[in-house]
Amino acid sequence: MFPDFRKIENLHILLWLLKDICWAADLKWPGTIMIAPTLGVAFWLTWKMRNSYSELMHNLAVILWILANSTWMIGEFFFDDQTRPLALVFFGSGLVLLFVFYGQQLILKMRSKE
Repeated sequence: MFPDFRKIENLHILLWLLKDICWAADLKWPGTIMIAPTLGVAFWLTWKMRNSYSELMHNLAVILWILANSTWMIGEFFFDDQTRPLALVFFGSGLVLLFVFYGQQLILKMRSKE
């Protein structure tokens, strides 16, 4: 299963790059369409790795990052760049998730040394 899983992770990188290239090239509809497969694979990877707390938290942060990028991209394409505040909410949520995760890890490490 692991080699197949790695192939899906690599596909995810390809999809993400295609979405962002469309964004940079101002290809509105191809970039917008690429959101669905990019998020779809991110959700699939998250679901598959849900039994590992660390992987779950990092994959959820990736989903929030893709949502932030996609919100920002759609705002630039269709809404006169007015969606950045919402994109910041997604970015911030991903950061909070990881801060909580790493804070928990630090606390556990400190407790195990006592």
